[in-house]
Amino acid sequence: MATSADTPQPAALREALTPELEIAQLTAALGALREDQQRSECMAAIQRDAVQLALDLLVTHPDLRGFFRAFIKRLVDDSEAHACGVWLVDDISGTTDLWMANISGETLMADSAGWASLDLPRESMSRHLAAGEEAQASIVEYEGEDTRLPWPVRDFNQAAGVKSLIVAPLHLPPKTLGWIALSSIQDSDCERRWRRALIDATARQATLALYYSRLVDRSLLEARRQAVLEERNRIARDIHDTLAQGFGAILMQLQAAQRTGGPNLQPALARSLETAVDLARTHLVEARRSVAALRPQSGEREDVGAALVRMVDLVRRTSDVPVELVVDELPAFEAGVEREIVGIAQEALTNASRHARARRIVVRAGAVRGVGFRLSVADDGRGMTGDWANSGFGVTGMRERAEHIGASLTFVTAPRAGTEVVLAWQPASFTIPGAADADR
Repeated sequence: MATSADTPQPAALREALTPELEIAQLTAALGALREDQQRSECMAAIQRDAVQLALDLLVTHPDLRGFFRAFIKRLVDDSEAHACGVWLVDDISGTTDLWMANISGETLMADSAGWASLDLPRESMSRHLAAGEEAQASIVEYEGEDTRLPWPVRDFNQAAGVKSLIVAPLHLPPKTLGWIALSSIQDSDCERRWRRALIDATARQATLALYYSRLVDRSLLEARRQAVLEERNRIARDIHDTLAQGFGAILMQLQAAQRTGGPNLQPALARSLETAVDLARTHLVEARRSVAALRPQSGEREDVGAALVRMVDLVRRTSDVPVELVVDELPAFEAGVEREIVGIAQEALTNASRHARARRIVVRAGAVRGVGFRLSVADDGRGMTGDWANSGFGVTGMRERAEHIGASLTFVTAPRAGTEVVLAWQPASFTIPGAADADR
């Protein structure tokens, strides 16, 4: 029978096993460190290759379309993926839409031949990306039929045999510029980890390229805008120094001739002088108005309502045609819209007062459904005759202004029945959903 002295104590047992345990623990720790080091080296290599690829493509494809076309094709090839799509957020409207896709090696965009017939649930995925918070700043992985995805996307993935979908945001704090989505048919844990690391590295470089391209575009746009303003100022100075000053001098000479002749002028000569004075005064007013229109708008620029009051008052003072003005509550306008509306109203009112031989003019302006705007300039004159739609700088300029702000411009006219010019505008983001949208 063993005595208590013969039984190993727990402390002694621990001392006996400690060296072996320590060796096993150290071996496991070294293995874990080796795996971490290999993983870090692999990630560093992926990041390095992604940076090098981005630099090479920026040199060979300086345009954004060419860069992303080559970029996502390389991403699909290297990851052996099924497809890759690029969704971008529009800077102006804030809407999200599919911009480019590479499917089985073929890259397509909106101007590609097969884009319209491309069988992709782009609207559903666009809404999912824009509305979801989880994909705004971090990578999200989905199973092919993940319930987090909209059902049109799940149905598409099932039909195409897509096993996994990885979505990486093109995020540059504080904004998300878009997303890159990579779908794969072959799927395993190892492949998924590799694709996640690859798309993470490439998305970072794509974000910088996209941001840089937009920054350059904005700089070029600002440079063009500044050049336009400088040219407008130059033209305004030329008009002021030549036409306006010339008409002013002519008007002074004609008025001096009227005063010199007094009541002794022959009736025919007096009428001719009066007509010449009226013409000189009218064109002087037009020249000054052109100078004012060409000058850059200040921070205290005239709103639509005030501009209509000013224009109607000028017509009342310089012509015998009665003008009725009705201005209801006006909506909030987007940047640059008011200037074009005022230009269209000015041209329509000038045509009605000077060329229509009207007995009455009615100008109406107001909001439509609280967000849109409608302007009507109607006269009871002779109407437009001949090929009026394609003749005259005024009509062309009005159409160009309306097109610039996305408005519709309509001319309702008939010989001896007068003319009505109708401008209808609404914000770009204001749309009424159709029945087809509910099925997407």
